[in-house]
Amino acid sequence: MIGSKVIHNGPTTGLLGYWIGRIWMLVTGWNVKGEFPKEGKFVIIGTHTSNWDFPFMLAAVHILRLKVSWMGKDSLFKKPFGSIMKFLGGIPIDRSKHSGLTKQVIKQFETSEKLAIIIPPSGTRGKAPYWKSGFYWIANGAKIPILCGYIDYKKKEVGIGYWLIPTGNIRNDMDKIRAFYKNIEEKYPEKRTPIRLKEELN
Repeated sequence: MIGSKVIHNGPTTGLLGYWIGRIWMLVTGWNVKGEFPKEGKFVIIGTHTSNWDFPFMLAAVHILRLKVSWMGKDSLFKKPFGSIMKFLGGIPIDRSKHSGLTKQVIKQFETSEKLAIIIPPSGTRGKAPYWKSGFYWIANGAKIPILCGYIDYKKKEVGIGYWLIPTGNIRNDMDKIRAFYKNIEEKYPEKRTPIRLKEELN
């Protein structure tokens, strides 16, 4: 495993995905780095400025032998690709119904032995005024770690870096997350959404 240290409770994906991921990284010349908490339940921040982010992220989680779920708009799960999206860990959501989503996801964590959900807080490949805070409140409510997933196009590196269990002190926690991402370079830095939550502006 290239520069990786896995410390969660055993692999949760098969060897086929692992070798496909390894071949993809070998062909593209990228590396995978990172480690996971032992608990086996966490929210992963996924930065997102390009469609190319998805195959690198997917390859990385398979190399790290971790089954990851992700939430996407329900239109992505319609025929003919719906079954494929679900196989890849997709959870369809209706973006027109925001109420109760955080509580539903917290309940999923509470009733699951192992669950990792990757969430892109920017919510879009384009630039937004601030990150969506759902990832923070889900982790805070479920009392689980937030992992900083990253894709660094300058270093040609993808993986998991800093992680923390949210304290409820939003600004202090976000300062630590901002410090980690400070030197990470996305494919399109000009599309990078400022790393701040709307709650911090109050």
